[in-house]
Amino acid sequence: MTNVLYYINIIQFKKILNGNQSIVNLQPKAPKTSKAKKLQKKVADRKKNPLFVKDAKNFRIGNDVQPKRDLSRYVRWPRYILLHRQKKILLQRIKVPAAIHQFSRTLDKNQSSKVLTLLKKYSPETKTEKKQRLTKLAEQKAQAQKSDQKKVQVLKFGLNHVTTLVETKKAKLVVIAYDVDPIELVVWLPQLCRRQEVPFCFIKNKARLGSLVHQKTATCVALTEVRKEDQAEFDNLARDLRQHYNENHELLRTIGGGQVGIKSRHQQEALKKALELEELKKTSQ
Repeated sequence: MTNVLYYINIIQFKKILNGNQSIVNLQPKAPKTSKAKKLQKKVADRKKNPLFVKDAKNFRIGNDVQPKRDLSRYVRWPRYILLHRQKKILLQRIKVPAAIHQFSRTLDKNQSSKVLTLLKKYSPETKTEKKQRLTKLAEQKAQAQKSDQKKVQVLKFGLNHVTTLVETKKAKLVVIAYDVDPIELVVWLPQLCRRQEVPFCFIKNKARLGSLVHQKTATCVALTEVRKEDQAEFDNLARDLRQHYNENHELLRTIGGGQVGIKSRHQQEALKKALELEELKKTSQ
């Protein structure tokens, strides 16, 4: 480096002797200040407010808490969650037959609350209630007394049991869960209810039906008898359900699915815009 500087100085000295350059140009030039240094100087010159002291955050161990970030893309979800999500997307993409798509036409919030409040009145007895009833019955038998117990009107559950009730036309109302997996277990039940003229409906979800009959889940429940005080409410409900499901022929005609993804949607929209522009150019010419 020193050799290079020495060589440059010799060249400049020769130019001075020849009269091409003045001695003033030999003086060292001032270093150029960068924009960043100027900005730093401006910031330093500003008056600092003593009330608001800047305290830089330290995210090391035992110091400031890390800010919340969306880490859903970095989480390794369990396999059952992945399959559940993939199935949901797949059902949106592919064309779903009407017989399966009708299960997604569930009751709205108001109607489902009406149905569940009615069915809750007929939920079967618990284990403790059954034990108390049987002990009371045994005491009456021991004392040779007549039992004043009437036939208990309760919900019937279990797929095979409900099927026999529908076939024999003993069921007055059938409620089917919309999220039964595999769907083949109950896919034929709505058509059987239509043929036997039994009002039915789809409801969210099998856990809610299970809670009515003190089970974890239930695919479907059936109501066989109704008390006199609930008869008017039941008649109105059955009439509405017949209109929505039994007599609604559109349910067996509408095909579900067929929704494209967001990328495909953007491509279709871009293509549509391009075609519209071409037509405008043609008409303007």
